[in-house]
Amino acid sequence: MSTLITNIGELVTNAGPAGQPGQFAAVTDAALVIEDGRVAWTGPAAQAPAADERADAGGRAVLPGFVDSHAHLVFAGERSAEFAARMAGRPYAAGGIRTTMAATRAASDRQLRANAAALAAEMLRQGTTTLECKSGYGLTVDDERRSVAAAATITPEVTFLGAHVVPPEFAADPAGYLDLVCGPMLAACAPYARWVDVFCEEGAFGAAEAQAVLAAGQTAGLPGRVHANQLGAGPGVRLAVAAGAASADHCTFLTDADVDALAAGTTVATLLPGVEFATRQPYPDARRLLAAGVTVAIASDCNPGSCFTSSMPFCIALAVREMGMTTQEAVWAATAGGAHALRRADVGHLGVGARADLVLLDAPSHVYLAYRPGVPLAAAVWQAGELAAGAVPVN
Repeated sequence: MSTLITNIGELVTNAGPAGQPGQFAAVTDAALVIEDGRVAWTGPAAQAPAADERADAGGRAVLPGFVDSHAHLVFAGERSAEFAARMAGRPYAAGGIRTTMAATRAASDRQLRANAAALAAEMLRQGTTTLECKSGYGLTVDDERRSVAAAATITPEVTFLGAHVVPPEFAADPAGYLDLVCGPMLAACAPYARWVDVFCEEGAFGAAEAQAVLAAGQTAGLPGRVHANQLGAGPGVRLAVAAGAASADHCTFLTDADVDALAAGTTVATLLPGVEFATRQPYPDARRLLAAGVTVAIASDCNPGSCFTSSMPFCIALAVREMGMTTQEAVWAATAGGAHALRRADVGHLGVGARADLVLLDAPSHVYLAYRPGVPLAAAVWQAGELAAGAVPVN
């Protein structure tokens, strides 16, 4: 079965040569054909081939589905009181993670899976068709295993984050906890995971500890990701680049050496502007990274503590307003950039052969994602060629 979506006012493809991901690219008065869950054709509407079904976009914009490459959806409880306290002047610190840890340990498998599924569905309705999901709120062997198993029910992009913080029971023996993370915990979680991550920050894990986690993950077949330079300048970004990590996430406080390392390496700088919105920290300097030639992604960092938003459109609006990105740069970072951060070539663009993940905006162009912040603009969402949310006339 093939479907022609025609009368597209603006079709953002991000497509490069031979259907591979490229830079931001858009076509006006366009059409697109979906067949067998993939993009089969794109081009001017007047030249569109015949298909089994025909959907009318009504002059609205169609974009690749958003690729959210950093999220923490497996947890229990909530931390609204902590947010209110921050807004009243209390600074953010990594220790708040332990509050969610206690609730997560007390929750059943069914509760963890239901909460993660509800958040994933919330993301899908807003246009997120690919998401990464981390563990990191269990911090025992069994609770981390439960967490990655729950994450695996909603996405193949599962990240083991046992090295989130040192739990209270290991406060006097952080080396013992590191051994647990790199040994029995990793062994229990690796069958469910694709990635390993570590929070390299003051109050979490230092450089040597982070290197040990990444090395153990690599041995277990899990490439690395790093929470880096969120709360202050530190070794996280350069450590991520040296280890060949897929992404360094946050990148809020960067030195010139950090930027140079990212520019020279293959590690994606994943920016999480929702965190700065929710913690009142300075926003990352996206212009500085882009000027240096660094590949930049935008992700939500949906979590119950430092950023409880599931909205990639909101993060795009923040990136444009607060981080100096153009609308094209922000949309690319939230689609193709996220795909780069997950080392995926099949999503984040709409070149021929790409997975048919599409968002139909109730707007004539991608600009409206920043121009109309906070407005639910996703009129319809396709995932692997199937209409997964919203509605569009089909005949």
